[in-house]
Amino acid sequence: MPQLTPLKIKSFKKEGRKIVTLTAYDYPSAKILDTAGIDILLVGDSVGNTVQGKTTTLPVTLEEMIYHTEMVARAAQNALVVADFPFPYCQLGAGEAVRAGSRILKETLAGAVKFEGGEKRAETIAALTEAGIPVLAHCGLCPQEIKQSGGFFVQRESEREQLFRDLRAVESAGAFAVVLECVEEELAKEATQLVSIPTIGIGSGVHCDGQVLVFHDVFGYTPVPGKPLKHAKRYSDLNAILTIAAQCYAQDVRNGEFPDDAHSFKGAAKKTAE
Repeated sequence: MPQLTPLKIKSFKKEGRKIVTLTAYDYPSAKILDTAGIDILLVGDSVGNTVQGKTTTLPVTLEEMIYHTEMVARAAQNALVVADFPFPYCQLGAGEAVRAGSRILKETLAGAVKFEGGEKRAETIAALTEAGIPVLAHCGLCPQEIKQSGGFFVQRESEREQLFRDLRAVESAGAFAVVLECVEEELAKEATQLVSIPTIGIGSGVHCDGQVLVFHDVFGYTPVPGKPLKHAKRYSDLNAILTIAAQCYAQDVRNGEFPDDAHSFKGAAKKTAE
């Protein structure tokens, strides 16, 4: 199967085909997801929370995004790889955005970038697309604005007018699709019907044209086990699986049961004299 492109992803809406997206941050994880048939591998700035152990995405640098995206893109044979624009490159204007986006595509072989912000970032999105840098937009809850918003809040009916302006703006600017984060389900349904480009929901209900979740949430790969987030469904429990495996390894080493003969190199047997 040829590798998916932004144009092909955009066409899925007319075809009625749901878009399956997961985050990925390294080569082996990306290889597994690509083989499993995931459509988009999103190298999110959520790497700050999930991999680096930070409380927000804000400290993640452009160099770190390039580092992780290069690994993911090298693994992907079928999926479209999309790299997040880290803070503050969505806020620095068209010139800085084009320079950063060019670096991402040149140094990672990613197929597109993801860009937070709607109406107020439309000119920058247009500059990126005009420069040949495909853009997956991001509207609704924008994690990079947490310092201004004061927290993570579901976008409800009171945000309808601004949300719709944002969606029309990113569509007009040339985005091939848009992530809708934490938008009330019925509002997300109307938003999806409003635009011709696909909506990819996270915490925005079933009516979006696709879904995205964070790798660590889906597979229970978290340092502290607990109840999944409201919008995330856990399909495995890697925390428990890896903890048990590590405990078994430690026990074998301490008991002298590893390495055994099967896992040791022995010298070649000497020939007997004739």
